[in-house]
Amino acid sequence: MTLKIINGSIPNFNTMALEKKDIIIQNGKIVWVGSDEVPPVLKDTVETIDAKGKIVSPGFIDIHMHEETFDTESVNPLNTLKADDYFASYYELKMGVTTCVAGNCGNNRQSVSEFKAKIEREGAPVNYMTFLGHNYLRQAVGIEDRYRAANSQEIGKMQTLIQENLRHGIVGLSFGIEYSPGIAFDEMVALANTLPDKAYLLSAHFRKDADGAVDSIEELIKLSRLTGYPMQISHIGSCSAYGSMKASLDLIERNRQDGVDVMADCYPYDAFATYIGSAVFDEGCFERWNRDHTAILLTEDPYKNIRCDEALFNRVRASHPNMIVAAFVMNEAEVIEAIKAPFVFVGSDSLYKRDQGHPRGAGTFPRVLSKYVRASHALDLVPALWKMTAGPAERLKLKNKGVIEIGKDADLVIFDLDQMDDLATFSEPTLAPKGIEYVIINGEIAVKANTVLKNRLGQYVPYNK
Repeated sequence: MTLKIINGSIPNFNTMALEKKDIIIQNGKIVWVGSDEVPPVLKDTVETIDAKGKIVSPGFIDIHMHEETFDTESVNPLNTLKADDYFASYYELKMGVTTCVAGNCGNNRQSVSEFKAKIEREGAPVNYMTFLGHNYLRQAVGIEDRYRAANSQEIGKMQTLIQENLRHGIVGLSFGIEYSPGIAFDEMVALANTLPDKAYLLSAHFRKDADGAVDSIEELIKLSRLTGYPMQISHIGSCSAYGSMKASLDLIERNRQDGVDVMADCYPYDAFATYIGSAVFDEGCFERWNRDHTAILLTEDPYKNIRCDEALFNRVRASHPNMIVAAFVMNEAEVIEAIKAPFVFVGSDSLYKRDQGHPRGAGTFPRVLSKYVRASHALDLVPALWKMTAGPAERLKLKNKGVIEIGKDADLVIFDLDQMDDLATFSEPTLAPKGIEYVIINGEIAVKANTVLKNRLGQYVPYNK
């Protein structure tokens, strides 16, 4: 298929400015970018998109999200759903995302081999990469107590599983320390050092938030410094946006200047979401956040859209431990401060159980563009797009994605910045945004005028270290 996009404005990440250029796509690749006359050999086009007044951007790359559940027999205790088809990545597609990274926060919802096989067999709404999760490995070797460290025999078994999964093209290892507080630092070091090449990436959900944020980030920096692997700190907003963001960002910057390869990601909301039965809500959390139980919103029936009091919180935590809840405990000004930092990418932390969950899974990227770029001018457009495209592409060693250049993959999103608006809410968390005109994946139109035309254009992308 030959596709031509004319009259659009594309970001130049070298000059950090927009440029008016046309694009021609053939066989899934960008074959021409320019403002001059099209070469004769490329003049025969099947379809032309007039993007006048629109932004033509590389497709958004979501470096941090949580994938679908396919395997109901998995050891993962969070697999409370019946096997379901793609839904999380379907909503990602509709907000302009063309590549997602699964397996974050130490959690795989099924084995990497099963995940990879399904995508290779059926395709997916978006391109997918994945981490191998430490907490998933703990479950796989029989560690049921989240409050104890692994012993040497269990660490050895997990190391074997890591070696077996390398052939599936994992990005690296992810850790969910807050979810399994018993995880020992030496345990993480031993597992990280199983990776055979320092080009693999570590990512981590911190040990403790709020007044524990700076110490938690220091631990992750220490892990990176000691092992030599780059570290991606997950959703730093939910770690530090309680009065500790400046100190956290300063700590990261000092260590980056000292040669430690540490970066972070963040979503543009003042509420996080996770399972009410998780260790995140262990005793002392409300005191750390300086909030009471009314900060917790229940998102699933029979309590959907109900705010907690202490009694309801305790009752639901005991009876429905796998219910997703939203915690309105973060300071938005600090979230903005994080997203503005040059080493922080935009990542959705998408988390759904079918259509229940947090609106970040359907609204993150449009929300940054509409609220923080167009409305408040907290960010300029092209630097914001870098945080969604070229930046994460470089971090993930996606040499053919993240920029609009000849020879690169034709993963694109065309949007109207003036019309851009995230519509997903906590009561309707899957509503698609306004302003996304087209999403193109691997050279084919997946979304047109907010209508999904093709939802299996995505591929499994092995990590090309």
